[in-house]
Amino acid sequence: MNNQEKKKNVRTLTGIVASDKMDKTVTVHIEIRTKHPLYGKFMRRRIKLLAHDEQNVSKQGDTVTVKECRPLSRLKRWKLVDVIKKAM
Repeated sequence: MNNQEKKKNVRTLTGIVASDKMDKTVTVHIEIRTKHPLYGKFMRRRIKLLAHDEQNVSKQGDTVTVKECRPLSRLKRWKLVDVIKKAM
């Protein structure tokens, strides 16, 4: 088997940068809407991810896209793909 044949699906998520205080790392909040199993009401859940930002291009409040990658540190498993919308 070739390496090209073993291509795995990479997850991409969109969220808002909550913190950019670390060097080459941003904290991204992903908001997920899930339906309550009994009552049917939609609930908002927030996931906090640490993403690798090589050029330090994103700032707090930016809307960004991140993709899943290999573990880069103890908590970083995501890389910044692009900045969708800059914060004002």
